[in-house]
Amino acid sequence: MTQQINTALLVARILMSLLFIMAGIGKLGNVEGFAGFMASGGIPAFLAWPVILFEILAGFAILAGFMTRPTALALAAFCFASGLLYHFDPPDQNQMNNLLKNLALAGGYIALAIAGAGKFSVDGRKG
Repeated sequence: MTQQINTALLVARILMSLLFIMAGIGKLGNVEGFAGFMASGGIPAFLAWPVILFEILAGFAILAGFMTRPTALALAAFCFASGLLYHFDPPDQNQMNNLLKNLALAGGYIALAIAGAGKFSVDGRKG
């Protein structure tokens, strides 16, 4: 890969990872509230901690470029499912915009899964 592509993949990983790292850390301040929010979408509240840990760990994995392809696919599925469960509300344009953002993120994670992490990553160092 060229230097420009590797640099672009690094920037993409940084930007895409920040969302999940910050969201996961932010949920630590009110786990009970997040659990209630999850339950409102039909997901059992006891899964709040695993979801929070997934967001944080997957975010750091993408940032480091570690196990990028499977992590990116998992995040794509997460974005797709959470978008449909919590943002599909056609009369509410704001929620539909959030759904489209989730779907766009899913597309970005699919592209990252196909492209890989690039040279500037743990995966790139392993070959």
